[in-house]
Amino acid sequence: MVAPPIPDLVVRQRALDLVAEKRALRAAAQLRRAGQNPALGAQLARHVLTTMAPPPGAAVSGFWPMGEEIDIRPLLWALHARGHPILLPETPPRGNPLIFRHWHPGMTLVAERFGTHRPTGPIGRPDWLFIPLLTFDRAGRRLGYGGGFYDRTLPTLPGARAIGCAYAIQEVEEVPADAHDARLDAVATECGIIAIGCPVKSGP
Repeated sequence: MVAPPIPDLVVRQRALDLVAEKRALRAAAQLRRAGQNPALGAQLARHVLTTMAPPPGAAVSGFWPMGEEIDIRPLLWALHARGHPILLPETPPRGNPLIFRHWHPGMTLVAERFGTHRPTGPIGRPDWLFIPLLTFDRAGRRLGYGGGFYDRTLPTLPGARAIGCAYAIQEVEEVPADAHDARLDAVATECGIIAIGCPVKSGP
């Protein structure tokens, strides 16, 4: 067997190093998040609604919190009351982008693998996405759970806004990333909104 060229070996090693670095950061991020109060999502909701509300009519995707994730359901209920179509993601087979289905308060959710839940409404396309994460930085890089679902999904939604949702304590100086890792437009926490690059405009 012919040995691969040296540049290929370097690229492979860098990829392996990145995987290991992300794995270690995920473990540290889960420890840092432990003990946080999911109910702080009510403060996150107030910040979004007062300083970075989606424009009227925008279809908004959120997520049903699991474990110790910050609970953004108060935000989803408030946006639904304002007339926004609300969607939640459906987890597809690995390697595919997320599917988004319409949701309304009181709808029965279907349990999925990985501990997620999805609605039973029709499929839709979000204009704004509120996204869970384990850790983030001020360059808009986020680290999720390793499935790569949002990294595959965001490029399929040109023009959509991607807003990370987290506790303020989940911020780090730098998240390791490569060219395939999609970036956020902003991050919402219980302490306020962190805009990335171009400011995110508020609705009226």
